[in-house]
Amino acid sequence: MSTVAPTADVPVSRTPQGIAAIILGMLLFVCQDAMMKSLLGDFPVWPLLLVRAVVCSLVMVPLILYFGPPHRILTPLWPLHVARAMLFAFGFSLYYAAFPFMTLAAVTTIFFAAPLLTAVFAAVFLKEHIGIHRISALVLGFVGVMVAMKPGADSFQWVSVLPLICAFSYATSQMLARRIGDRDTAMVAGAYTIILAGLFVLPLGWALNALFDIGAEAAHLRWSWQAFSVGILPWLVLLGAIGMVGWTLLSRAYQVADVGAVAPFEYAYLPLAAALGYLAFDEVPTWNTLVGMALIIVSGVYIGYREVVNARRSIMPTAEASFAPGNPAVVHEFPEADQSTER
Repeated sequence: MSTVAPTADVPVSRTPQGIAAIILGMLLFVCQDAMMKSLLGDFPVWPLLLVRAVVCSLVMVPLILYFGPPHRILTPLWPLHVARAMLFAFGFSLYYAAFPFMTLAAVTTIFFAAPLLTAVFAAVFLKEHIGIHRISALVLGFVGVMVAMKPGADSFQWVSVLPLICAFSYATSQMLARRIGDRDTAMVAGAYTIILAGLFVLPLGWALNALFDIGAEAAHLRWSWQAFSVGILPWLVLLGAIGMVGWTLLSRAYQVADVGAVAPFEYAYLPLAAALGYLAFDEVPTWNTLVGMALIIVSGVYIGYREVVNARRSIMPTAEASFAPGNPAVVHEFPEADQSTER
């Protein structure tokens, strides 16, 4: 009588699931930003960000309490979370402030300097090694940002500096995310960031209006709550819910798949933003926006490709960021390792 030796179960790759989750998440984030752009025509930015924070708190706080450890409301890392929230409040107030003056595609293209800056900051402040492949890709990406902004040209808009400042703010917050690492979960980090950022925009908006006379061309930055009514509440709740679901999908993508395999698909946000800007607002991207977008996408996808190659060689990756606009990054913690191998 013969026997058949049991065979080990072959692990099923969940990378396709991660890719699908991240693309759907990017679509939701684009819809969220399109809703923000539309609402900013009638409402100031400060209450909109506050309502999103309230929706987040009503969903995420009960979930954290329900699931329990390792999720926690009270954390000794709260100073880092508060600092990240302050950076988010400042950066994304500027990001959304640019919406009425620029196309959706232009704002988001410039913001996508954030992952490039994150890699540079990781090299400078965390002493993570960057080889010739990554340096070349980063240079290409920064060229794309400059092409999209067109500094020095007659058509240059100073308002285009706002999403770039937001990118700097976001990249800085990613350095704090590395300090947090896996000592707090992504759910805890996201809840702290969104909720506190929504609260911090209130004194920020009040101070801006106290110091400056906001003209009619920047009505979306005025400290005004008069336009709000009960009828707008369902739309505001929908705005917060879309962001929450998108954030959950983003978290799920990085839970089930390798960072290097799925991170490049976040760049799907850029063509989706251009398409929705055209369909919803009749915005036709300029040639420099399209060229800059293409260069940034090529740069990001190539960096992701190098991460996959390095992972197969057992080389630890440098800091990678989830950088969907207006949403907290999934906290990625990479163990310390010798990163002297050339990339």
